[in-house]
Amino acid sequence: MQAAKSIKSAAKEAKQRLKSKFWEEYKKEVDSGVKLAKEEGIAQSGVVKYFKDIAVRNVRGTDYENEVFYEEVKTMLDKYGKPSDALDRLMDKPLFYSLSYTQRECYLFKLSEKYQKAIERYDRERKIELKLGKNKKS
Repeated sequence: MQAAKSIKSAAKEAKQRLKSKFWEEYKKEVDSGVKLAKEEGIAQSGVVKYFKDIAVRNVRGTDYENEVFYEEVKTMLDKYGKPSDALDRLMDKPLFYSLSYTQRECYLFKLSEKYQKAIERYDRERKIELKLGKNKKS
């Protein structure tokens, strides 16, 4: 897990966001997304939440390992949809086969939970991206 940021480093990052006009760009994107949502009859709250989640991940930073896993899941879902062997595709096989039976079960439960969370995030983001015309299939 990522160590807590010091106040000094957090302030430095905030100053950099201000200099790079991050918040102005963010506001433009939110406003254009809300405008498009209004025109298309889409729930504006979902669009606002979508952009908020992006900003929160940008400001807080993300757990690198979870983001790598999410990108792997996203690529798989874009390419194959929701395959029946998803956990098999995502598991670290050398690690899995080195575990005891009980440890394997625990590993599969944790992997399944991570996969479920990634699918929920993917579905949420994809739904909004498609409605906003950001059809970014990798």
